[in-house]
Amino acid sequence: MPLNIIRNDISKVKADAIVNTANANVAVGAGVDQAIYEAAGFDDLLAERAKIGPMKPGQAAATPAFALDAKYIIHTIGPAWQGGNYHERETVASCYRESLKIADELHCESVAFPLISTGTFGFPKDEALRIAVSEISSFLFTHDMTVYMVVYDKEAFVISGKAFPDIKEFIDEEDIKPPESSYVRRRRRMQQMASFQEDSIILKEAYPIAASIDIDEEFLPDAAAEEKPDLDAPAVDEWIEESSVETIDNADLSYSASLSLGEAYYAGTFEGIDKELDKIIKKRRAQTFQQMLFQWIDRKGMTDPEVYKKANVDRKLFSKIRSKEDYLPSKKTVIAFAIALELNLDETMDLLRRAGYALNPSSKFDLIVEYCITHKIYNIHVVNIFLFDRTEQTLGGC
Repeated sequence: MPLNIIRNDISKVKADAIVNTANANVAVGAGVDQAIYEAAGFDDLLAERAKIGPMKPGQAAATPAFALDAKYIIHTIGPAWQGGNYHERETVASCYRESLKIADELHCESVAFPLISTGTFGFPKDEALRIAVSEISSFLFTHDMTVYMVVYDKEAFVISGKAFPDIKEFIDEEDIKPPESSYVRRRRRMQQMASFQEDSIILKEAYPIAASIDIDEEFLPDAAAEEKPDLDAPAVDEWIEESSVETIDNADLSYSASLSLGEAYYAGTFEGIDKELDKIIKKRRAQTFQQMLFQWIDRKGMTDPEVYKKANVDRKLFSKIRSKEDYLPSKKTVIAFAIALELNLDETMDLLRRAGYALNPSSKFDLIVEYCITHKIYNIHVVNIFLFDRTEQTLGGC
């Protein structure tokens, strides 16, 4: 069912059907056509192609796939670009429609397309991609099939900036810091360890109980990064009052104020904490991701198929979410649902939190998603074009 944009050699893609941009006559053309003939077996495929005979632009026909990792090759005839005044756009759209129609008649569960006519025929890539996405997504709204849009290299796909030039300004890659190397991380830890050793002398004098506790040095840098303890901090009972914590049943505050809450609990003086936590969990626990997702579906007046198709999500995955209350999908699946439901940025972040995720301002993927949502770009395939163009994972597709 989903549409996946991938970078690969189409002759090496595994699918039930591979679409070939064929020569109108019984001959082998350049580019994709030649690559498919060589991978499938030149003589066998040419003999089958001869049985079909000459074809017109916009038409499609199928042959066996022979040595390809597929069942069928669907041959379609794309138009040569002549400025757009000779029905080139309508012809390319027909190539996709006719190829998908044949794949459906052959009961294919998956089909892989090249970007038709954008090679030697010179069809503008941005227009060709918009037509492909439009035709494929319309087909998938009423059919269950996995469709791959196969792009051969990065240079063949740098097009999304033309349609939305301000996306580059929104996603300032200079502000996105790469993760620390292991070398830098080790140096930082060593510096923190030296600082912590100095702090530990103060800690031991202030908290003699803590001095007898073995500490795993792996966690020392995190402890060092925190502020030094305030030696004039209020006693435990004062801290509880200042923190607006409700009265805890059976709490015995007779221990010395120097004891931490955790130490007092393990000493058996805060048995009432368990009851209090149970009350808080029962009273304040919010809706789960699953509950909120289906609440949004009801609010939007959408059906389940409308949502998972707009989200570019497989029906089986959606059924798993529907049947398992505690099931948590991947972050990109949650975002796909948010886009399908046309949630705003705050609503999207709320849905993400319920699944245990957040939008990270240092992530290029997250910034692209934020850009699309704030600019109300809710076509999942357009969002995926932006992501794929910048070598990020695409949404849905599973």
